[in-house]
Amino acid sequence: MSNESRLFVGNLSYRTLESDLQDHFSQAGVVTSCNLMLDKMTGKSRGFAFVEFATDEEAKSAVELFHGKEFQGRQLTVNVARPREDRPSRPPRGGDRDEA
Repeated sequence: MSNESRLFVGNLSYRTLESDLQDHFSQAGVVTSCNLMLDKMTGKSRGFAFVEFATDEEAKSAVELFHGKEFQGRQLTVNVARPREDRPSRPPRGGDRDEA
């Protein structure tokens, strides 16, 4: 799978389910995976997901079809997902820091 076939989908309703995304985005092509990001503590949606298509062309079509369009009462942000390694790492949480 190329990086161009994986999309970031943001500004989702917190009631959106993976099946809702699968159904909606399948209008643009074959959806090979759909991962709704959930809060680890509450299990509730974090308001964004990653949708992967079978081809780069289908993913590009999905961006054109759905970016800025309304879905379940929210205006979607849809673009090609950045690779994980492009994101800066976050410092660990908690009190394990060395106090000098």
